Amino acid sequence: MSDHAKNNQIDFTVDRKNLYFEEAITDLKVASIRRLIPIHSDGSEDKSRSSVFIGTSQLMSPHGPLPLQVVLPANNLQEALEAFPAAMERAMAEMVEELQKMQENEKKRDDSRIIVPGR
Repeated sequence: MSDHAKNNQIDFTVDRKNLYFEEAITDLKVASIRRLIPIHSDGSEDKSRSSVFIGTSQLMSPHGPLPLQVVLPANNLQEALEAFPAAMERAMAEMVEELQKMQENEKKRDDSRIIVPGR
């Protein structure tokens, strides 16, 4: 195997101590919540670890859907449902801020170009 191939290898080893079973909950409108339930490598539930709740949604833009995803501070589904709106609003605000920064940086880059006549 060449040195280049060795440097670009990906380790596909499964972390058997960090396995989760996934459940999907949705209102078929705006909210999707994924519940990641910790399991052992034999498939049985790992009660020593807590479930993780992940809220997902998307915003429509002229360029297509923009995904929003955030870990919800919740210990159960009821808490996840209650945390979803505020968490999505924060994620959306962060996304808008990032997009504005990108636009500002692009404008600065465009404004700093030197135009040389005849080239």
